Amino acid sequence: MTARGPAPRRRPRRSPARSRKRKQAHAGGEILVGVVVIGWLFSQLMHWLAAHPWVPLLLALLAGAGAFVWFRSRVQAQALLHTQVRALRYPMAALDGLQHRQFEHAIRDLMLRDGCADAVQVGGAGDNGADVKATDPYGRRWVIQCKHRRAGLAGAAVGTCDLHVLNGTGRPVHKGDVIVLVTNGRFTKPATEFARSQRLHLVDRHTLATWAAGSQPLWELLRALPPPRRPTTLS
Repeated sequence: MTARGPAPRRRPRRSPARSRKRKQAHAGGEILVGVVVIGWLFSQLMHWLAAHPWVPLLLALLAGAGAFVWFRSRVQAQALLHTQVRALRYPMAALDGLQHRQFEHAIRDLMLRDGCADAVQVGGAGDNGADVKATDPYGRRWVIQCKHRRAGLAGAAVGTCDLHVLNGTGRPVHKGDVIVLVTNGRFTKPATEFARSQRLHLVDRHTLATWAAGSQPLWELLRALPPPRRPTTLS
């Protein structure tokens, strides 16, 4: 029988808590070294700046010049945009060739052109019948629904059903003063009668052509508008 030697000693396992403390101590040491290095670099920088006092002045001048150039370019860009918006014109052929969402943006741009600084396109899923909202210079809130027809007058006429959602949400939901449905096509006679009874305003192809040509803002082309009121912020 062969004699067995003594069993090898097992190395004691380190407890997780002790290992964690060592790691935390090591990390704390690294942080302390980093703080010391940063403090030393900062003090060296202060000494260098004290020996070169013109550097902060030069940096301040450069920063001021950069801010001036940025502000001036922004003002010029805003002025150019304002000029372009004021000169906006749409021939009906161009409006007919738009897609529906593009048509909504075109209506928004026409409202911007006429002085509705807060005009916004909001059409999409869950729009509750509103495609464009704006506040005119007289403080009236406009809620506009757009119906684009690829074929223009030859396309399907906008009927009463298209007015129901707008009529139900324009005032109670969107808090509109002027509720409008605009199309590059035409309206059925029942839709015209329904709009008149519900104080809705219809913009057909003829009115749209006059408006888009830039001769008059929309509120000068429509009848029986509510009286002006103090300007309000579009929510």
